[in-house]
Amino acid sequence: MLTLAIQGGIPHIGGEAGPAGNILAAIFLIFLSAKIAAEVCEWIRVPAVVGEIMAGILIGPGILGWVHPSLETHILGEMGVIFLLFLVGLETDPRSLFRIGKAAFFVATGGVVFPFAAGFLLFAALGYTAFESIFVGAAMVATSVGITARVLGSLGVIDLPVSRLILAAAVIDDILGLLFLGVINGLSKGRVDYLQLGFVLASSIGFILVVLLIGGKLARRAKPAIERLKMDEGFFIVGVGVCLGLSALGVYVGVAAIIGAFLAGLILSDIANGTTLQQRAKTLMEFTVPFFLVGIGLNLDASQFAHPMFIGLVLLTTLIAGATKVIGCGFFPFIQGDRKQALQVGAGMIPRGEVGIIVAQLGLAVGILGQSLYALIVGMAVLTTLVTPPLLVRLFRKDDAQTDSVPHDETTGYSEIG
Repeated sequence: MLTLAIQGGIPHIGGEAGPAGNILAAIFLIFLSAKIAAEVCEWIRVPAVVGEIMAGILIGPGILGWVHPSLETHILGEMGVIFLLFLVGLETDPRSLFRIGKAAFFVATGGVVFPFAAGFLLFAALGYTAFESIFVGAAMVATSVGITARVLGSLGVIDLPVSRLILAAAVIDDILGLLFLGVINGLSKGRVDYLQLGFVLASSIGFILVVLLIGGKLARRAKPAIERLKMDEGFFIVGVGVCLGLSALGVYVGVAAIIGAFLAGLILSDIANGTTLQQRAKTLMEFTVPFFLVGIGLNLDASQFAHPMFIGLVLLTTLIAGATKVIGCGFFPFIQGDRKQALQVGAGMIPRGEVGIIVAQLGLAVGILGQSLYALIVGMAVLTTLVTPPLLVRLFRKDDAQTDSVPHDETTGYSEIG
């Protein structure tokens, strides 16, 4: 008789299964539950991403306890968001990012300042220590670009000027968030190495500019050589290699791996036309992304939500986290005269996802955050991720994909706000 058990935090079928069996059972349960939940959501006209996150909450330690977060599933989730951003890059014109660079910078800056200030002041007023308040504020800063990219792609609006603005701002937001993490990590140790932080910021910006400026040229020159390769699916093999290589290099120079993956897609976007690279990358993404989305749900300890006061504080934190992103990120488009675009940009920057959870894990690891605040931040990250897809569906109606309502230059197709 087949029985489901938990051993070492990973589910397995049968009592004698070894480590490989445990891992495979966890992978099977995550993938199966994600796809079933996604299909159910599609039938009831709810974005599939919501179902995949809810699947993680259901099978995770807080409810059924079938699957616990593990290193192996975490790695698969990381690969999922890497391939997701790689595909987004493949479907993005790199020239458009340069055209909206100024607007993206203002959007990202507003999305850092407003949430951090609100989070810090709220928890300081509630009596939490300065370090605890700093970590909560920091968790409210960064944006999970993977969630927004997933929803925009499923809606077929990833090529709209406002979507490109959101993605560009999210990349900048991630860089600012990483710098911010460096500051609070230094504070938690009693010191901040400003020289090191300056080096990280300079190397991050330099990495992005160098890849964008020369990467596309190198890719175009390499295209004939790739076409002469004897191996099957040469473009796909080379593309995955570039994606993984730039992801690893990005981590080495101080930016997130997803930024390296996004840049890899950008520089290969011109030579991908007429090849199977995009389709193959999409297949790879469809397999791995569920581990990223389910992983968000797995990290939520539902038992912490047994107290009404705690639930109220989580809801208040989530409301402030969402409102400050809408206000901070939507301010620049708003003063440019486009209220709808301001709401679209603000909503697209709401999800904290894995970024907020990373901050919570850091606070827990250094002993500043307790289990209660950790659960609060994870709950906020999950809730902001859950509310984003319905908001984007409402704000990006189907007719937007056909009749772009965003002001843009008819000759270039790029937004005028940059």
